[in-house]
Amino acid sequence: MKITVLGAGSSAGTPVIGCECPVCRSSNMKNKRSRCSSIITLDNGSHILIDTSPDFKMQAMREQIHKIDAVLFTHHHADHCHGIDDLRAYCQKYKQAIPIFANENTMKELKLKFNYAIREESQFWETPVLQANIVNGPFHVEGTEIIPLPVIHGRMEILGYRLGNLAYITDVSEIPESTLELLHDVDILLLDCLRYEPHFSHYGFKQSLEMSEKIKAKRTFFIHMTHDIEYDAVSSDLPDNVYLAYDGLQLNLN
Repeated sequence: MKITVLGAGSSAGTPVIGCECPVCRSSNMKNKRSRCSSIITLDNGSHILIDTSPDFKMQAMREQIHKIDAVLFTHHHADHCHGIDDLRAYCQKYKQAIPIFANENTMKELKLKFNYAIREESQFWETPVLQANIVNGPFHVEGTEIIPLPVIHGRMEILGYRLGNLAYITDVSEIPESTLELLHDVDILLLDCLRYEPHFSHYGFKQSLEMSEKIKAKRTFFIHMTHDIEYDAVSSDLPDNVYLAYDGLQLNLN
């Protein structure tokens, strides 16, 4: 199994429109971050997408993603779901609906935004055809168990996900103790790290470091970063088992 980070950026991406800061003007490709999304490739060749960022088409073309077997949504904010229409290409190609998974509140919001796409199969494939699945506990996709990880994003409960020894948590301001118990013995953790300064609905740099130390994954990779985070400068100050993710990063898992 492997995970590919499609986008490691926050809602504005990096570079930010109109910004002339050193990070936005950097020629280092690891400072060029599209909006946050990742894809998991199982050993049977199935692909499980986490979120559909507004940059999903570009990400899919870059990584040559030819099939999507399921989508796990963390929440309904624009930077995590507004690329949903690009799933249409996969539905058209294979003449198959794609199952999507989310908690009840997220699915309610997705249906309000994208009701045209969350529908029953028919003879027409001019839109995405997505099958809604409400997540209330562990479930299986393509033979792989997925454990939902409830976390707090501002005043809203959203989901991270654990597959085997991989855990993925974005857009988080608090991880409840009950969720921390689900993170024992994680090998790889992808974790929200918005910026240096604290934020009411995201971990800041200090909080991300503290939580990575508390969870004690073998390797932690920070995601969902703004242009406050310069790749080389920040990487040089990180503990040995903590890294910055970047677009296109691939991690193999047992």
